[in-house]
Amino acid sequence: MASPDISIPSLVLCFLLLSIPLVISYRMKLHIIGRTINSVTRMTVQLFLVGVFLTFIFDLNSWVLNLAWILGMVIVASYTTVRNVELKIEKLFFPVILSFTASNLSMLLYFNEFVLDLGNLLEARYLIPIGGMILGNSLSGNVVGIGEFYADIKRNENRYLYNLSLGASRYEALLPYIRKCLRSAVRPTLANIATTGIVFLPGMMTGQILGGASPLLAIKYQISIMIVIYVSTALSTTLSILASIQATFDEFGLVRKEIYRQKGKEKGNPGPLFEG
Repeated sequence: MASPDISIPSLVLCFLLLSIPLVISYRMKLHIIGRTINSVTRMTVQLFLVGVFLTFIFDLNSWVLNLAWILGMVIVASYTTVRNVELKIEKLFFPVILSFTASNLSMLLYFNEFVLDLGNLLEARYLIPIGGMILGNSLSGNVVGIGEFYADIKRNENRYLYNLSLGASRYEALLPYIRKCLRSAVRPTLANIATTGIVFLPGMMTGQILGGASPLLAIKYQISIMIVIYVSTALSTTLSILASIQATFDEFGLVRKEIYRQKGKEKGNPGPLFEG
């Protein structure tokens, strides 16, 4: 059975629910009314535009256009990752984009080839939505991992320099910080995996059930995508950290001070672009 359509009046009724957090913000002086309206407006416009573009892309189904769309998503995800940590974009953008491309694209193609067994690995209807879920969750993990890694190095600079003075190599001195940031990066994904099916039903499973698929088929898809999301998050964060070290540390193992942005510059903090 096909999912019921949501009419424009019904969508308006959904938007009316926003009055609840807006009233809470006003009464509690949270000062998030403008940010809420701005975020919801941007989401609505962006999703409608994406819906129009994807309709065209799905109909055309050109592997060149499909791959270009994915690479565009990778660039945006990489930029957003670096933008949301206290580091200068020009220092980390290239290492992060290489890490995102290598890890997420390889996981996406592996999923399409060996799990879904698609005849066309670049089939738009599978490549773009699944790629979006993988990239969005990797983005969240990388924001946490990269941000915590460089914040810890900055906060514990004397301890790090002390380890270097004792004869530790750069990698040996950095290893405790790498371990800590990787644990932090994958912890939310592991928490989601552990509670999937009991606490909540994720997006892919819910969408397939609403679209008329059997619950068992939806479960198999969800198990597969959660594993791929976890692997891609761990892999992309690891590669991003290791690749960025080459650009942010000098030949003596010292972090370059110019990589840190000035504290006065405010940054946004968007959540995952897509949710599994």
